[in-house]
Amino acid sequence: MKIGKELEKILSRTYSPDSNIERRMGRYDIAVKTDNQGRPILLFIGQKTAQGRIKGERFSRRLIADDSGNVIKDHWDNQGGVS
Repeated sequence: MKIGKELEKILSRTYSPDSNIERRMGRYDIAVKTDNQGRPILLFIGQKTAQGRIKGERFSRRLIADDSGNVIKDHWDNQGGVS
């Protein structure tokens, strides 16, 4: 699975620092964890189970910034399936 344009819009926003955000996008459930600056760094996408866990794919964000805080590299890596 690749990250599409609609999901990219959700992931480009800034949220509350160090939080977990859960929402629904189309037929998928999404869970996002943010860093201390509120940027999404971990994404779970798939179907939510009865226990509240998401069964599907996991993505992690590679975010590299220079000393002044300018983003040099911003890339999402597929880490495989989760159950």
